[in-house]
Parts: sequence; C-alpha cells; structure tokens
Amino acid sequence: MMKRILAATVLSFALAAGFAHAAAPTAENPPKALSVTPAREWDDPTRFMMLDATLAGSRIVAVGEHGIVLLSDDNGKTFRQARHVAASSTLTSVYFVDAQHGWAVGQWGVILSTSDGGETWTLQRSDTSIDQPLFSVYFKDTQRGWATGLWGLLLSTQDGGKTWVKQPLPPRPGGARTDLNLYKIFADHVGTLFITAEKGIVLRSRDDGTTWEYLQTGNEGSLWSGAAGQGNVIVVGGLLGHMYRSADGGDTWQKVQSGATGSITDLVSSGDHIFGVGLDGFLIQGALDATGFSASQRPDHAALTAVVVPKDGVPLLFSKNGALTAGRARP
Repeated sequence: MMKRILAATVLSFALAAGFAHAAAPTAENPPKALSVTPAREWDDPTRFMMLDATLAGSRIVAVGEHGIVLLSDDNGKTFRQARHVAASSTLTSVYFVDAQHGWAVGQWGVILSTSDGGETWTLQRSDTSIDQPLFSVYFKDTQRGWATGLWGLLLSTQDGGKTWVKQPLPPRPGGARTDLNLYKIFADHVGTLFITAEKGIVLRSRDDGTTWEYLQTGNEGSLWSGAAGQGNVIVVGGLLGHMYRSADGGDTWQKVQSGATGSITDLVSSGDHIFGVGLDGFLIQGALDATGFSASQRPDHAALTAVVVPKDGVPLLFSKNGALTAGRARP
C-alpha cells in the first residue's frame, strides 16, 4: 500500500500481510475464518515500507508494512521496533492526541490503540469478512475519533475506540452512491473536519462529523493528503503533484504550484510552513500564505510516503524502502 496511491497498493498488500489463513478445507478440516496475528520482531525493521509518521510528544512514531511500528527518541537518528503490536496487517495511518495516547489503522479495517507512547498496541477493531482497508485516522481528544477508508468507509467513536460505528454519508452531488475512497482526515484550528477524496473532492463537517458536505476543488483526480494551517488555510494535494489551497476554510479553492511532478503522498503543517512529499523523490515546502511552493528532488528518486517535522525543525522522510535517516537537509 503506497501511502495514498494507495488504494491500489493497499489492495496488493491485502493479499499477503498480517493474517493467518486456514489450510484448504476438507471434511476433516472445515474452512476457518481469517484471524488476526500479532506483528513479529524483525532484525532490521527500518528497511520495510513505512506509510505514515507523527509525533507523540517529542517521540517520532512511524507505521507501515507487516504491522511494524517504529519509535525514535533522538529526532530520527535511530529507530527501534515497538515491543508489542496486536496485528501484523499493513498499517497506513497513525495519530496521537498527546505523548501517550495514539491510534493506528490499516488493512482489514484494523484499528489499534496505545496508551504508553507507542510501546504496546492493542486491537480495537478488525473486519476480516471484507478487505476494506482504512487509510486515515484522526482524534479530537482521547474519546472522539474518526477513521476513513475504501469505498466511502467512515467510522466514528465517542469512547476512545472501545466501540466503532459506521457513519453513513449523503450521496455526492450528481451521484447516487457514496463509494468515494476517503484518503486523509484532519481538522483545522477550530475543529472543523476535512476528508480528502477522489475526483478532486474534499468533505467538510462543522458539527463533529454529524453531517458532511462535498467541496469541489476544481481538480478531477484523487487527493491523497491534506493539512490545515494557521487561520483558515487548508492545503490538499494528490495525483501528479497537483495542489490546491483555500484561505477561507474550504469555501473557495485556488490551484497552487507544488513544484513537483510526482504524486503527493503526504502533507503536514509545522508552524507557518507546509511540508510535503511525493513519489519520485520530491520534498515540497513553503509558507502557508504562499501562492506556490518549492520542491527539491532526491537523486535516488525514492518513492516517498510520509514526512514528519521533529522538534529540531528538520524534515524526516519515509519511503517504500523504510526510514530515510541520512541526507536530512534543513529547509
């Protein structure tokens, strides 16, 4: 699952990672349901594909292939694997509300939670009856959270993830169904929720996810990521390096130059700047109030999947080949 190229890559890994299959059914051995198995310990977990990363206080937490969770307490110079992760399915997104409490989601609709800064993870939800992966997770506090995924899957919880319920969405304008892939959920500084989706659409909720409206950015392709900055600034990006910016909380959108030609897989805000990464080795950055951004390209053209900005202000990159701890350059 390439972070949010995603829908396609997610499905390819869905056939392989994370679950134990029963032997071929016979009269003596009837068919068994798929079962969730814990992640194993790897000799070098940093070489596997990572799909998302975030901060838990000053700690960096990254998630990816085989249920691997990486932790770093030295701004990404070194990483170690979490002590216990209850599922070995590919993880696509991670979010922390404070230094201790976080959630991760991924293949087979898995939702994991931690209350010790990412050292150990327990299983809150999975659905092995259908391979409908989750792409993103966001929590407003330790109780209220949402997860988004394939074919319009939107889940919500009001009790920290003890129970998750499917939330129906209205049909999009001009369409009879609600099966858009929902890629990235995030919130602005006043708590308005946004979800990037297919067909250049961004969904917005101003009432804690009770109702949703569809916003047209002017793009026709998939928007894989988004981030909210100071004030009412929202930035989204996706296929072929296309980026759109709103200065009024999503009411109107303008296309901005990303400087990249590779599809954008992640966007994060840090202070008054936006940082992003994309396929073909692109690192994107610029001021939130800018009408365009600059991009640099790695010589190795690595397929970048996630970026996090630690306390030292130097972007740390992740890719389909793992954590890229070398060659960090100050913006």
